[in-house]
Amino acid sequence: MTSRQLFLQHVAQTSDAPLCFEIEKAEGCYLYDVHGKKNIDLIGGISVANTGHGNLAIKKAIHDQVEKYLHVMVYGEVIQSPQVKYAKALADVLPTSLNSIYFTNSGTEATEGAMKLAKRFTGRSKMISFKNSYHGSTQGALSVMGSEYWQQAFRPLLPDIYQFNYNDTSVLECIDDTTACVIMEPLQSEAGVLEVDKNWIHAIREKCTAHGALLILDEIQTGFGRTGNLFLLEELGIIPDILLLGKALGGGMPLGAFIADKKIMDTLSFNPVLGHITTFGGHPVSCAAGLAALEFVLQSDTISSVYEKEKLFVELLVHSAIQKVSSCGLLMALHFDSFETNKKIIDTCIANGVFTDWFLFAAHALRIAPPLTISEQEIREACAIILQSIEQVVHA
Repeated sequence: MTSRQLFLQHVAQTSDAPLCFEIEKAEGCYLYDVHGKKNIDLIGGISVANTGHGNLAIKKAIHDQVEKYLHVMVYGEVIQSPQVKYAKALADVLPTSLNSIYFTNSGTEATEGAMKLAKRFTGRSKMISFKNSYHGSTQGALSVMGSEYWQQAFRPLLPDIYQFNYNDTSVLECIDDTTACVIMEPLQSEAGVLEVDKNWIHAIREKCTAHGALLILDEIQTGFGRTGNLFLLEELGIIPDILLLGKALGGGMPLGAFIADKKIMDTLSFNPVLGHITTFGGHPVSCAAGLAALEFVLQSDTISSVYEKEKLFVELLVHSAIQKVSSCGLLMALHFDSFETNKKIIDTCIANGVFTDWFLFAAHALRIAPPLTISEQEIREACAIILQSIEQVVHA
């Protein structure tokens, strides 16, 4: 049987039409398939590969840690230096109240932990989230996801969840003394890069503070330089009670985290003891890789060059078929008239050597989220292929 046939038969499928794009190797901003074809990666593993594929510093950190030890004990029971070093490094670059890091295996697990923490700390159950939000696919995370399309097949989900439109001021009336938390993204990535109204998010912060509700900010996609800041909360001037991280957190290795003040986090350690536990969360190899990725981002010009690269993409991607370009740093969406048009353009891009896809809640929009290390020449090459692909579809 071919690799494709084995993949379809033995690897659990998430759709009835997978891309079946077989990768042989990845380097920098390029993916190479089994036929040797070179493809510019404009997905970046869904904002995971911020530091580029095959980053030498990350590979060295992984190799060095593998030589020392892999898994030794469930999270939180023994001192593992990769966890300690990375937790300290994260605390050093975050607001002082975000000083206690709970490492998980993924972003969705970070969401689950944060939801439990909010309920445990406040003693409340009411949670507020937003339509067209994405926080993961496990049961709790699915409960606060903002789309009935993905929820309907798995009900009943968690009760006491209230949802509002993003940037809708009516949510302020719902935040009261029974609210455990408001969970939100600093911009809605999967809605096609929908930016937040700064006055609105500050009003939510103030209302949460007034009523003792926790504000959970999901920077799983936007973190680690993606938007031109290390974290988008810096630009917004917002300090959440709990911060969610994932994707680029592990430098390409599986890793997530929810972060809070120690006085909040400590409530998971008693009544009951082991209030939250994970076997592989904060795996030492993942933490070593993540620390190397963070150090690379901080010590290079990776973040400082993001806005210029965003500007170049916007300047080059001009075509009558593109209705709008939404962007926040190197998280961008090209909006077309329909999913059908967008899907044809995506398929043509892939055939022509640019790897891209669409957004969960904006199927008419094409995703651009390359490694932050992408060069000017690679941007020009990618944009030329996108425009060529649009022409092929429009004039087919």
